[in-house]
Amino acid sequence: MGFFISYLHKMKRTLVLGASPNPDRYSYKATIALNNNNHPVFPVGLRKGVIGASQILTNTPVIDNIDTLTLYVGPKNQSVYYDYILNIIKPKRIIFNPGTENPELEKLATTNNIEIEVACTLVLLSIKNY
Repeated sequence: MGFFISYLHKMKRTLVLGASPNPDRYSYKATIALNNNNHPVFPVGLRKGVIGASQILTNTPVIDNIDTLTLYVGPKNQSVYYDYILNIIKPKRIIFNPGTENPELEKLATTNNIEIEVACTLVLLSIKNY
């Protein structure tokens, strides 16, 4: 039983913000990798579509108990999501993937007791440090 509880504890409910149905996009690859590593994943994007077994959710769906929000939206397009991220999703952690770094959102997250990590989700998963 202890192994099962430990295993569940390591699973992180993850919202992929900026999800794309294009297999060449890193958000697509991250969604697949998260699924392959048994993390419950919720891809959210501008267009409906499918990534593996996951439907891409559009608009700003309310999803409870998100541990990690992994960001694939560039800084100039992030401000429209500030309220969604900070007041609706309220993740424990935000991963700023390469190209998404944003000092303003990082400061807002820190002020709201959200851990920030400037890293690549795919690398974190590959080195078992997610």
